[in-house]
Amino acid sequence: MKERLMYRREFYIGGEWVKPAGTEVLKVVSPSSEEVVGEVPVATVADMDRAVAAARAAFDEGPWPRMTPAERANVLARAAELLREGNPEIAGVLVEEMGVAGSQAPLQTGTIAPVFAYYADLVRTYEFDRVERSGDHVGLVVSDPVGVVGAIVPWNAPVTLAAWKVAPALAAGCTVVLKPPPESPLSNYLLAEALHEAGVPAGVFNVVPGDREVGEHLVTHPGTDKIAFTGSTAAGKRIMSLCGNQVKRVSLELGGKSAALVLDDADVETITAHMVRASMHNSGQVCAAVTRILVPRKRYAEALEAGAAMAAKIPVGDPHDPSTVVGPLVAERQRARVEGYIGLAAEEGFKVVVGGGRPSHLPRGWYVEPTILGDVDNSMRVAQEEIFGPVVSLIPHDGDEDAVRIANDSRYGLFSTVWSGDDARGMAIARRLRTGGTVVNGGIPPQPYVPFGGFKESGLGRELGVEGLHQYLEPHTIGVPAAFAATMKGEAR
Repeated sequence: MKERLMYRREFYIGGEWVKPAGTEVLKVVSPSSEEVVGEVPVATVADMDRAVAAARAAFDEGPWPRMTPAERANVLARAAELLREGNPEIAGVLVEEMGVAGSQAPLQTGTIAPVFAYYADLVRTYEFDRVERSGDHVGLVVSDPVGVVGAIVPWNAPVTLAAWKVAPALAAGCTVVLKPPPESPLSNYLLAEALHEAGVPAGVFNVVPGDREVGEHLVTHPGTDKIAFTGSTAAGKRIMSLCGNQVKRVSLELGGKSAALVLDDADVETITAHMVRASMHNSGQVCAAVTRILVPRKRYAEALEAGAAMAAKIPVGDPHDPSTVVGPLVAERQRARVEGYIGLAAEEGFKVVVGGGRPSHLPRGWYVEPTILGDVDNSMRVAQEEIFGPVVSLIPHDGDEDAVRIANDSRYGLFSTVWSGDDARGMAIARRLRTGGTVVNGGIPPQPYVPFGGFKESGLGRELGVEGLHQYLEPHTIGVPAAFAATMKGEAR
């Protein structure tokens, strides 16, 4: 990997690469080798102040919010082209800093360019100004950009989740300060390079990696108008509280404990095996990962056997090996967290059917074997709390009503899947699930055209789709003088 991509000495602020205020350096450690593979400066409050000031000036005085939507779309479309060309480099950095399997990283980062392209196309036709009439009264409803956005992204998909925030925010006419995570800070530097080359004006996009202190400073900074956050539910609650004190706009995409409902007319064994493999993407470090598989009680033994057989044969190894499916966890503390949940078996009464340990052929790196838990009751911690690792619980159900009850018995509500031999039956079940997204019999929604987000403690607001654009707009109603109204378009209602 090129040193330029892995060793960064500056921040991207005000359209320039600037030296940090301090001298401390954050070492980026490879999750697979446990060796230092990169460095970034450690941001201070002064660095964040500088970034917010640049974004504030760009919004209050700069050209970006005052461009036509079509002009902004041209820049975003160019950014999409550059990101598509640069996808191999972005994926390569992600393998190094995050430990994502090299076979999967290009698929994850390959969704970034389409998000920018989608919002470029959307704002060309989106109705930013709308005329409403009633008799002699006329109102102009203007969709104004919300202002300066503080975007905070997690370590598990840092560039992808940045794109979900940055693209609609820029499309709306906002300016952005992005805080990447300290665990995987490097990949978003490539996003900054692409936006710079695409012609985003100075100060419109800024990148300052930092720790929790710097992140909270961004959240509470009087110069930011909105916070967009993806991360843990605990951190989201903290951010929501801080924003509440200022009545600051906030959108949150948080944790999940997603369920697959396998009905009695489905191919239980095949689907269980399929869902186990799917849940291991990114080593299970995915907010929408299906970590509870609900199967008919009468077929439980067969499902458990099929799930265990699949988990046992999933290749675990060095993320640079093209045959690897499951790589390491992001950090030693994350491995300890996952192992802590697996270690609850004696206390809670579930059994570790397969996995649960560290792969013997990988003495270095923060690996955990793909793990299947059996005899799990939905009240157990392993069924209620987000583990964020390669761990799946199989839970028996006693029919459709019971499956729906179990699936909805969660403080989370991000994602779910339903599997049935009858599509209509599956659709009927899907409508009863309290989740922001549901897949029926493998029907994948067309991202980025549809919204993503959760019910309950899985978040607030939506990303992607036209709903994602709405998160960065404020309705502004203007009463129009009658004489001027005669020159405006719009039909009476």
